[in-house]
Parts: sequence; C-alpha cells; structure tokens
Amino acid sequence: MKYLNAAEVLPEDLLMEIQKHIKGEFLYIPSDDDHIRWGEKNGSRSYFENRNRQMKQEYKNGLSIEEISHNYGLAFDTVRKIVYKKLEV
Repeated sequence: MKYLNAAEVLPEDLLMEIQKHIKGEFLYIPSDDDHIRWGEKNGSRSYFENRNRQMKQEYKNGLSIEEISHNYGLAFDTVRKIVYKKLEV
C-alpha cells in the first residue's frame, strides 16, 4: 500500500467534504474487492477455530476451566470466554 496525497487524486469538492470529518491524518480507504477475513490467508483463523472447538469439547468432557487454561497456557478468563461463547452463524 502506498501513500497518496488526496489533493492530487480526489476531486476538490470530495476533498472538501472529507476535510469536514478529518484533516491532516492518514485515512485508509479499503478496496471494493472481496474482503479476506482476518487469518484466512495464513491459516490462523482455522487454527484458532480448531483450538477453541477442542477446548469446548474438553470442557464438555469434564475438564475444568483451570485445567484447560493450564494445558493451553491461556488466562482463566480467556478460556472461560471461549468455552461459554455460542457458535457464530
């Protein structure tokens, strides 16, 4: 991603409208391409989804949150949020 000067690429009326909201700051304008969600490109998303699914299963099988927390090296509250979180559709 390269830096562009808005005054050089945007019409003056659009630039003035944007300046009503933000001046002298960097502004990221996302492309209209299909958006790749966090972690989909490098596999992190599937890794954490699988890990979290496994932690939920271990909790259902009787392991305590403390035990799961110790096994995965995560904070108690982090594990608690994972095992109690409902599946997102």
